[in-house]
Amino acid sequence: MNQKKIQYDWPSGRGDKWCEHLVCMEAMLQAVDTPLIEALSLDTPCRVAEIGCGGGGTTQALRAQAPKGSVIHGFDISKTLVEAARARTQYDDLLFEHADVSTKRHSQAPYDRLVSRFGVMFFKEPLVAFSNLRTWLREGGTFAFAVWGAPSENVWAKMVRDVVDEVLGLAPSVPDSPGPFRYADVDAFVSLLEEAGFSDVTHRSWRGALPVGGGFVAEEAARFALSSFSSFRELLDDAGADVYARAHHTLTERFAPYERDGIVRIDALVHLVTGAVS
Repeated sequence: MNQKKIQYDWPSGRGDKWCEHLVCMEAMLQAVDTPLIEALSLDTPCRVAEIGCGGGGTTQALRAQAPKGSVIHGFDISKTLVEAARARTQYDDLLFEHADVSTKRHSQAPYDRLVSRFGVMFFKEPLVAFSNLRTWLREGGTFAFAVWGAPSENVWAKMVRDVVDEVLGLAPSVPDSPGPFRYADVDAFVSLLEEAGFSDVTHRSWRGALPVGGGFVAEEAARFALSSFSSFRELLDDAGADVYARAHHTLTERFAPYERDGIVRIDALVHLVTGAVS
C-alpha cells in the first residue's frame, strides 16, 4: 500500500476547508480562548496582533475582553479566511489583513501584544518567522501562543489519524515539519523562541474536553472530523466511497464511548507559551 501524505496548504486548500467548517471549528476550539487571553494580561489599552486569525473568532473574543481603546489586528495567510473574518465583524477597531507574517515587515508602530491560537505551527522556516515576529513587538511587549501538546494527550486528533491510517496507510509524521503537533515538545519550542530573540519564555499546560464539531453525536462527530481535519477527506475520497464508509463506521464506534448527553467530548492538552521582548 502506498503511504499517503497529509497536506497543510493553508493559502489555498486547507484555508478554504477551514472556512467551509468555520462555525463548527470555532465552536470546538473556543474553550481555549479564555486561558489564552488571560495569559496576555490585557490590563491597559493596547495594540494586539493576532497571528493566524482564521475566521476571526478569537479576534472577536479579544475585543470583548481588551480594555476600551485597544485595537486588534488579525493576520492570516488564507485570503478566504480573512474575507470571512471581515464579513463577520462590524467593529472599526477590528482589522484583518491577508499576509504571510513569517516575512512581512511591519511598518507601523510596534504592537504591545502578539497572540495566536494554533496559528504558529506551520511556518516553513520557523526561526526566520519568529525572528521577524519579534520585530513586531515593542520593547516590553509580550506574547501568548497556544500550541497542541503530544498526540497521545490529544485523543480527539489521534483517533482520527489512527483510523485513516488503518484504512489507507499514512506516511509517518516528520519531526519538526509543519503540522498541528510540531511543538508537542514544548521545551524545544521554548528554545526556538529564545533563539529568535524573545526573553522570559515560559509555558504552562491547559487541559480540557473539546466538543468535536461543537456538539455532535458520535456519527456526526465522525463525519465532521473526517471532513474537516487535515486532508483526510480528500485522501479517503481518492481511495473510493467504500473506504470512506469504512473509516466513518470505525471512527463512529471509537467516538461513541465519549458521547454524553448527545455530545462527543474528548480530552485535549494545549501548551500556553508566553514571553516578552526586552
